[in-house]
Amino acid sequence: MSFLTAEPLPSSAVAMPAIQLLDRDHSILAFNERVLDWAKRPDVPLLERLRFLCIVSSNLDEFFEVRAAPHLTAAQNNEQKGLYTAQSYTALAAAAHGMVARQYSLYNDELMPEFEKQGIKILSHGERNPAQRRWVKDYFEREVRPLLIPVGLDPSHPFPQVANKSLNFIVRLGGRDAFGRENDIAIVKVPRVLPRLIHMPDKGSNKKSLFVSLSSVIRAHLAELFAGREVSQFSQFRVTRHSDLAVDEDDVQNLRTALRQGLEQRHYGQAVRLEVSAACSDYLSGFLLKQFNLPTPSLYRVHGPVNLVRLTQLVDLVNDPRLLFPAYAACYPTQLVPGQSFFEQLQQGDVAIHQPFESFDGVLAFLREAVHDPQVLAIKQTIYRTGADSELMGLLREAVRRGKEVTVVVELKARFDEEANINWAEMLESIGAQVVYGVMGLKTHAKMLLVTRREGRHLKRYAHLSTGNYNPRTARLYTDLSYLTSDPLLTADIDSVFVHLASHSRLPRLHYLLLAPFQLHRKLIEKIDQLGEAAALGKDTRLVAKMNALTDEALILALIRAGQRGVKIDLIVRGACMLPAQVPGVTDNIRVRSIIGRFLEHSRVFYFRCADEETLYLSSADWMNRNMLRRVELAWPVTDPVIRQRIIDECLVAYLHDSCDAWDLQADGTYTRVDLQAKGPRHGAQAALMARYSARQNGRETRGK
Repeated sequence: MSFLTAEPLPSSAVAMPAIQLLDRDHSILAFNERVLDWAKRPDVPLLERLRFLCIVSSNLDEFFEVRAAPHLTAAQNNEQKGLYTAQSYTALAAAAHGMVARQYSLYNDELMPEFEKQGIKILSHGERNPAQRRWVKDYFEREVRPLLIPVGLDPSHPFPQVANKSLNFIVRLGGRDAFGRENDIAIVKVPRVLPRLIHMPDKGSNKKSLFVSLSSVIRAHLAELFAGREVSQFSQFRVTRHSDLAVDEDDVQNLRTALRQGLEQRHYGQAVRLEVSAACSDYLSGFLLKQFNLPTPSLYRVHGPVNLVRLTQLVDLVNDPRLLFPAYAACYPTQLVPGQSFFEQLQQGDVAIHQPFESFDGVLAFLREAVHDPQVLAIKQTIYRTGADSELMGLLREAVRRGKEVTVVVELKARFDEEANINWAEMLESIGAQVVYGVMGLKTHAKMLLVTRREGRHLKRYAHLSTGNYNPRTARLYTDLSYLTSDPLLTADIDSVFVHLASHSRLPRLHYLLLAPFQLHRKLIEKIDQLGEAAALGKDTRLVAKMNALTDEALILALIRAGQRGVKIDLIVRGACMLPAQVPGVTDNIRVRSIIGRFLEHSRVFYFRCADEETLYLSSADWMNRNMLRRVELAWPVTDPVIRQRIIDECLVAYLHDSCDAWDLQADGTYTRVDLQAKGPRHGAQAALMARYSARQNGRETRGK
């Protein structure tokens, strides 16, 4: 495990030695090892195992697109000092190579044989009988060949631009071309519009589901693309490029235009990884490495499909319920009464919705009622990741059509969602909505929806806050908490934040909200330190925090200080965690666990207790430096004691007692699966919550009969 040294913040109460923090990038890879474990588990349905394998490949793609470039550049410059060095690149490449090897070993040795037992097979060229080969040739001539343009390389045809993550073939040719020249290298780009897997006809399949891969179809007919030449060597290849958009916001006149231009160039950024078939010759791989200016450790020889991500198509093509998780239908939010006005219900008290166990439809229904209520005058909302096809955006468009004042804060720099958000911004502007882009230099990651309604002679505000995005699709896959309120002070805070984002005016003193990049970071450190001071005086203290990542050094060191003073700390961190837990004499009082389940853990919940006084915050922010100092983020207190206890029970206690999907961080920086050590019945928090809410839905339906 790699370490980096961080000096502790000064503290008069505790003299702390330098702390070795876990390496962030290796921690990200360790998270993906935990996801990969789901693909290994025989108790997981087969198609879901394949899905988890594909998720790991997708995660690795993003890891290389975002995190690899500084390490690679350091290696190319032979840097020996700093966070990114030649050594850090070598260590990272070794870890990534090991993970990729385990992926393909699992794919070839376990998953594909299991699929064959189920009558599902991806046929290679050598496994196809004459009738199947005729069908494949017909498909190639009809659907594929018209879209292929082989490019022979020579001085007038230099190496073509190869887009990020696109599939290509490199071919070595013998003989001479039509002009008598011996140019021996050609490139064939595989069109992205074609499906990567093709279902073969049922006739002659012996009741099996047979498929062919597009790469296999092209490979079988490569020679036909080069009439009069001999194809002596060939290989699939795929290059991954650095794809984090870099826009100098201080030097652009129009951020939206600058981002559009950046999106056009993203597909052709710095090459950081090259994947080829395992049988690729040294001649061809060496040629490609030189073209992309990559060192040898950047070369990944894979024993199977060069892009495992696209195998998710097999899940959709097979779609056999026996090989999938049992379908789960989220129940309608239990605090809400179907058919009753949201405004009437929120006047009685706040409402929490625990997604995906409760349906995101409750949030859509709230917005839908606001759009159609003639007494609603204004709707304000932030948009970070809402998807390319969103009912929510359709509702905002309808609100504009109905004459309501609609203000939308669209974050244009949401990574890999920039184009969708630019399109939404242009659409909303075109119909008269007020669209703003937040604060230059900061990403607006806070999730807020504010409704202003006329009630008699007064205006009243209603609001929705969330730990997750306004995205109906991911709301079925991610665990998050939605919070509906009409609290006058909390909704006034939300309105102040919207005004601040639109006008950049000075933010007034907020009543409840903690806002990054202003006071959220400082307040969290203060709360942690206050618990430490109380523990040093002998008071009973407790801190439990659930988040996606913990990489901010100041917060980590505050936690370590508090733990050394006697605070009992439990951290539920799904992904990267740089805090080394359970290190004797340093972090004995801190436990870190990661929950990897059927749903992606995404909620952020922070619990502080000193004696009998407890506070609970929900937040859009992870404990990362970027969230605290380079984003607009929110945290808000849950003041209703019933809702607070419910969230504590469902989001914290249940996960601390999970003995099915939990991994505990060890002192040496490795993670251990809890269920491998557990004795007796195993408890999974997600499974228990699914059962609980299904029972509530069944009870509601029974009462309704």
